[in-house]
Amino acid sequence: QVEVKESGGGSVQAGGSLRLSCASSGVRRNCMAWFRQSPGKEREGVAIIDSDLGTNYADSVKGRFTISKDNAKNTLFLQMTSLKPEDTAMYYCAVARRPCDFYTRAMSETVYNYWGQGTQVTVSS
Repeated sequence: QVEVKESGGGSVQAGGSLRLSCASSGVRRNCMAWFRQSPGKEREGVAIIDSDLGTNYADSVKGRFTISKDNAKNTLFLQMTSLKPEDTAMYYCAVARRPCDFYTRAMSETVYNYWGQGTQVTVSS
């Protein structure tokens, strides 16, 4: 059984940084991802990481966000820098049943079977 729980959200001014964490259990070679959802908008993929540590990012966060994981501690991270007000959202950790390269659209939320409750990130201007 896979379980995930996010932490590390908060409020920050534009230009600031935050680091999100996702503690997980039952994860082995699964594709893992961060998604976000703002009020009135659809949930969107932010970044994914595969078991071989290959990564992919949404264009809106490339160069500002970094996804990583500590396999020994079963923890996924999202380092966010140069934050913008438009980054304000609920951020979710998600786990798929297979490695990322199994999927043709690994940034799609339909790929992921296990979700955390989310952690709020608010960026003020």
